[in-house]
Amino acid sequence: MKLKETEFLPVILGADITAYSLARSFHEEYEIKSLVLSMKQAQIIAQSKIIENRVYENLDNEEILIKRLVEVGKEFSPKKKLIVLGCGDWYVRALIENKKTLQPYYIVPYIDEDLLNKIVLKDRFYAICEELGIPYPKTYVYNCGQENDLKFDFPYPVIAKPAHSAMYHYAEFPGKKKVFRINTERELRDMLSRVEQSSYNYKFLIQDCIPGDDTYMRVLTCYCDKNARVRFASFGHVLLEDHTPGAIGNPVAIINEVDEKIVADATKFLESVGYTGFANFDVKYDPRDGSYKFFEINVRLGRSNFYVTGSGFNTVKWIVDELIYGKPLKYTVANKENLFTVVPKGIVLRYASTPELRAKVKQLYRKKKVSYPLDYAPDMSPKRRFYVYASLMNQYRKYQKYK
Repeated sequence: MKLKETEFLPVILGADITAYSLARSFHEEYEIKSLVLSMKQAQIIAQSKIIENRVYENLDNEEILIKRLVEVGKEFSPKKKLIVLGCGDWYVRALIENKKTLQPYYIVPYIDEDLLNKIVLKDRFYAICEELGIPYPKTYVYNCGQENDLKFDFPYPVIAKPAHSAMYHYAEFPGKKKVFRINTERELRDMLSRVEQSSYNYKFLIQDCIPGDDTYMRVLTCYCDKNARVRFASFGHVLLEDHTPGAIGNPVAIINEVDEKIVADATKFLESVGYTGFANFDVKYDPRDGSYKFFEINVRLGRSNFYVTGSGFNTVKWIVDELIYGKPLKYTVANKENLFTVVPKGIVLRYASTPELRAKVKQLYRKKKVSYPLDYAPDMSPKRRFYVYASLMNQYRKYQKYK
């Protein structure tokens, strides 16, 4: 494999499929190797020729993370312009909170801390949606550690989830899930009691459970330039989400679509708050009133970000063009149909709940308009090929266990 030398170097924090997807995007566009800092030699990035993985203990400790980043920054300064990207909410928050320390060495392509705290806490996000007239689910805010009457004007079952994802990452308690579906008040109080015995001490959101399976979910990725103008939008129709408790809700199969109304709502939100960089929205279609309700904003590229690159609009090019080369960005809406998946065709077809969706999936496979981020020909070796195949086949076991 030939690798090029460029004036910049991606530094990626994490060792999951997000990290590999970003490294692949950088290699596809610029033929460069990315530097990954992680806490383990994970199989998903092991044996990769497009990644240099440096393993450090305790990178989930903010002080150690920043110390290691400064060491790497000094190593490459001033030879390279470093772009640092986080693959989890906790990494991104640490980068944002330590911008002043990191900026002598890194481009940190994230919003500032004041705006982060204004929008990433889900209760505050919904307050802005209310102000702007953007649809969102009916929500009751539970204050952990305080007296709460748990009286709300929507029925059980309800959805319960933390308002502060980064804080929740560190919480440990029996039965922890990313999102809970709760059937009774007794069940809700039991879950909240366990949450309150953990380190999590912010708010928990109790929400109206919008009917519909995974195929009612949508995802939207936007890029805002330094002047807080939306320059890019890529909308996706989710066919299937991860069903494992620790990752529930992460899209694993997406078909790219175009929806002007949802892009307009997101643009109104982003430009009103002065957003810069990439944002990722989770949205769900509500069949009761025909609206698309916004669930949350992620202030980074999501785990399924390769649905954008795989459709022909490389995500990292927006960062590099603006922040490295200073190029003006032309407003673009992704309009190429493609199927992104991290599960086998058989699973996608099993969970595509309508004949129309199943027909669309089969059509995209026939046309070879399918992208699987780990299946990257320039980065294949016998060991890596076996891992990629085994990873796909393992999905059958997972979806048999967590239907």
